[in-house]
Amino acid sequence: MRTLGAWLFVIYVGLLVGVGILIISIQYWYFTLLIVLGLISIPVVRHFRMKKYFSSPEFLAHLQELSDIVAAHNEIADYVTEIRNTGRFGIGKSDSGSKSHLANYENTSKRGYKRDKFKLDLSSRHVHHASLQVVRNAALEPIKYLIKYFDIAPTEEKLSEVEELGESISRLENALRNLKAREVAIANAFAPPKFILKHYLKDFQSKVGLRISTISIPYQAYKFEYVSAGGNSSQVTEIKLNPSTVDALIEELSERIKFRTSAAGQRALMTAKFREQIKKRDNFTCRICLLSIHQEPHLLLEIDHIKPLSKGGMSTEDNVQTLCWKCNRSKSNKYME
Repeated sequence: MRTLGAWLFVIYVGLLVGVGILIISIQYWYFTLLIVLGLISIPVVRHFRMKKYFSSPEFLAHLQELSDIVAAHNEIADYVTEIRNTGRFGIGKSDSGSKSHLANYENTSKRGYKRDKFKLDLSSRHVHHASLQVVRNAALEPIKYLIKYFDIAPTEEKLSEVEELGESISRLENALRNLKAREVAIANAFAPPKFILKHYLKDFQSKVGLRISTISIPYQAYKFEYVSAGGNSSQVTEIKLNPSTVDALIEELSERIKFRTSAAGQRALMTAKFREQIKKRDNFTCRICLLSIHQEPHLLLEIDHIKPLSKGGMSTEDNVQTLCWKCNRSKSNKYME
């Protein structure tokens, strides 16, 4: 801690420096004026350079040449929105606090110290209010406690739902990565001056006609929360449904219900590893249009069930195939016996 004298010394030195700078600025006012004019002119000159670039024959020619690439990017941007709106991104819920709206809680303690520093979140179905021991155990065994306290029953139906969740997350992740890669490729193809990408990136994207997606991946978070009776302490364990968590959940559910040994379930689990395995098997080529990443480096590939799950199809190697996003979307759940 600095003493009052130390603070006064710092203020005194600061004032001396400030006065010194002021005196020099007045005495050499012409240098000061040049510096100020220089600082003002930089953004003005940069603005005129930006206007000149966007009206240049070089930029307009690129705009014409790359119109198909930009259109393909925008189709993927629309597809990202479609996945986000139609996919499954959550599963399971906690019943703790589900009826809290039927009661009115008030802490009437008359103690002299401050109460309710931490308060229970009673409105969210993704928060389980638990003892301190449960919160700590959930940090050690997240999948076990996620299944136990968030109504994720070890059944084949629930396993299919979790796999659907994993597929939605995978599709959205891949589509967003694909979108970013296309944006980088388009910027490289235009090769604008560096100051354009640094100071006028949004203007560049708008002039080019790119629709920039603002969608992020909604990894659902599940919390185990402990709040002391007086509200003075709190501990939370959070489990986020990212791909690693989803794959671990799929494997744990499978083990619990002995899925691989059931008569109807001799099939692989739809994990990230299995999806990548199928793409490699198919040589990263769409099985319908035969377009591959060797021909189109930014081709967005997905895994499709030939006979849809909704029609009794299974996740066996002979019932899954690699499709590009366009063929997969047009195929949908169509299936002929």
